[in-house]
Amino acid sequence: MPDPTRPTQQTALIDQLVALTDLPDVRERADAARQACTQLRFHEALRRRIPEAAAESRVRGAQASAALDGAEFPVDVVRELMSGARDWPEDLDPGLRTLKGAVAATAESERVVSLVRTAPLQALARLHVAAASPVVRGDALGRPRTGDEDCTELVDLGAAPPPTVVAARLASLSDVIVAAAGSNRVPAAVVAALVHAEIAAVRPFVHGNGLVARAMERALVQALGLDPTGVAVPEAGHVGNGGPAYLGALTAYASGGAAGVGLWLSQAGEAIVRGAAEGQRISDAVRAGRLT
Repeated sequence: MPDPTRPTQQTALIDQLVALTDLPDVRERADAARQACTQLRFHEALRRRIPEAAAESRVRGAQASAALDGAEFPVDVVRELMSGARDWPEDLDPGLRTLKGAVAATAESERVVSLVRTAPLQALARLHVAAASPVVRGDALGRPRTGDEDCTELVDLGAAPPPTVVAARLASLSDVIVAAAGSNRVPAAVVAALVHAEIAAVRPFVHGNGLVARAMERALVQALGLDPTGVAVPEAGHVGNGGPAYLGALTAYASGGAAGVGLWLSQAGEAIVRGAAEGQRISDAVRAGRLT
């Protein structure tokens, strides 16, 4: 039987998201992100070669996501590993494990685009399986922390919430995504950025939370229609502002105050603008036949 309170609950969630959008600079940055992605969508190279450009976007997204977790590799190495032109070493050092998780999660983000609007927690689980498989074994893959399981990632954000809090925060996050997907009142850039930061702050998994957060943002940017081509590189946008600024804005978000949330949402909007510019460079290279 349908829940008669659900429309009211969704309206309340949308009202809360609109209030966040009205924080200083947030709407302006979200509008700039929309304009940049619209310009990218009409690039001449994307008339017939979206798959090629989107594949390169995932290469650069994986490279950038790994770098934000401290694993920096040349883009040509990442491209060769993703395409199979280069084999992964049998014994992976920590940096290569991070890169392998970033590659898998970024690739999986394309496959969950059709799922993330209606079943976001299922999409989240799939992204975690991809991101954490190089490190995590057993039943901890694809499920939130339980019992006495802790997370030691992103320590600058403060202590990770206990597992008893994680379930409720994830349920609320799922409700936000589903409500926002059915409304045109909240910019997609704001929704994607909020989800990114909330996953980072909650750290629902024992490992791989940063990779999952960025892959989820990528999937939402495409699924919510901000960049339906999948050619923008939001991860590169975050790198472009510098790792310390990225981590600092996430820390401000995790503090819980309106100013901190606004700082993150504004900075994330800028990152999408830079990510769309990276998509433009990819499209230029595709058109010129210069991808190597």
